[in-house]
Amino acid sequence: MNVLYIDIDSLRRDHLGCYGYHRDTSPVIDSLARDGIRFENIYVSDVPCHPSRTALWSGRHGMRTGVVGHGGTACEPFREGAERAWAGTFYEEGWMRAMRDLGYHTTTISSFGERHGCWHWYAGFSEIINPGKAGMENADEVTGMALDWLRRNGASKQWFLHVNVWDPHTPYRVPADFGDPFAGDPLPAWMTRDVFEAFHAGYGPHSPQEPSGYDVAPGGSGYPRMPSRIDGMEDVKAWFDGYDTGVRYADHHIGLIVEELKRLGLFENTIIVISADHGENLGELNVWGDHQTADQFTCNVPLVIRWPGAPDMRGVNRGLHYHFDWAATLVDRLGGQVPHVWDGRSFAPALAAGKDGGREFLVLSQGAWAVQRGVRFRLEDADWLMLRTYHDGYKDFGPVTLFNLSADPHEQHDLSAARPEIVDHASRLLEDWRADMGARSDGDVDPLVTVLREGGPFHCKGELPAYLTRLRATGRAQAAAALEQRHPAPLPRRRSLN
Repeated sequence: MNVLYIDIDSLRRDHLGCYGYHRDTSPVIDSLARDGIRFENIYVSDVPCHPSRTALWSGRHGMRTGVVGHGGTACEPFREGAERAWAGTFYEEGWMRAMRDLGYHTTTISSFGERHGCWHWYAGFSEIINPGKAGMENADEVTGMALDWLRRNGASKQWFLHVNVWDPHTPYRVPADFGDPFAGDPLPAWMTRDVFEAFHAGYGPHSPQEPSGYDVAPGGSGYPRMPSRIDGMEDVKAWFDGYDTGVRYADHHIGLIVEELKRLGLFENTIIVISADHGENLGELNVWGDHQTADQFTCNVPLVIRWPGAPDMRGVNRGLHYHFDWAATLVDRLGGQVPHVWDGRSFAPALAAGKDGGREFLVLSQGAWAVQRGVRFRLEDADWLMLRTYHDGYKDFGPVTLFNLSADPHEQHDLSAARPEIVDHASRLLEDWRADMGARSDGDVDPLVTVLREGGPFHCKGELPAYLTRLRATGRAQAAAALEQRHPAPLPRRRSLN
């Protein structure tokens, strides 16, 4: 069996038809899901982009690799030191090495490594094809490369092909001639005018009054599908339509690849996997069109697999799994050895027994736009998420928030004060996880603490003074005062007497 892994950046699970979305965003992906298996609870261990793909390709949590952010020390893997193997752990015990040991020619068509300076991520690829636009290429450009590769190589070897498309990621830039497929479709029911107006009065990078960051770019965003401000329900609809059009555009080009597999006679000999590096918040926690938290919408990603001839890979799986658990499962099912250093666990035995498998709880980490860990678990016949925030990224977060996802799927009601016993339970799970990671790590450093020591999340450094001025100029002086209280200016260092 060949393996085609289509990796769609910033893809929300609940904006696909096969996951219940009311818009027709994903007819091709939906058809693959009907013939395969759809996973409800696959979570990325570390977000966003750089930490996520580092975790998946290494099979390990960021707390063990050292990669939890987008800049600074915690953007680089821990040094392996005197015990480093010939080619380093990312090659010797990485996902692509495990696939090569199974006889696969491993190829990526992606500009991700260049975009993020994530050079260790290339370890184990037999072949690297960089579209060369650092994530600004559209799906039509990437698909052309994938079709060419399949025509030249598809029948000549056993392969693992990673194809990375970016179109749902901001800025929303699907070509104008693709049209406006959702012009007549309503917004999701939860996004009401009252909900939006509360968000509009709020604050934080990528909130409605500054949805591209901390300010509004002079002259607008430059992208017609993405208004530079979100000041009313028409703008809200434009943002949702822009995102969903990116999903539909990506889906269309997946269809071209699927059709080429059929034309080449490879479709029934190829495992097709659809997933993402992370999801996307579209209003949740007042983050719009970005991936800034350790919550449900940044960390819960779709996973659809069509595995020809595998009856146990059909239907819906609801177990709690990390993203790298499916990588371990793939290696295991293909007859390989899951590297002993991995945190990823195969759930192949559960699938073979017709069960969901999964874990008791998951811990999710964010270090680029906030310093935050989430604990995702099930208790009292409900799905829960606790967020422990160490640096709020200049958003309106308290140190602890708690959401009942079963009753409140869009994280609108913080229950931390009302349900302290649930917070205590989640806090014990988090501490147990930290102790386990500490015991299994080669060093004694939590890289999220490194982010704090180096001045906070990379995308927040140096932004506060100008943002406080903007908040006051836009009638949000109370928000500015709250941020100043939470982030006082650092005290000057004491001079040495020597």
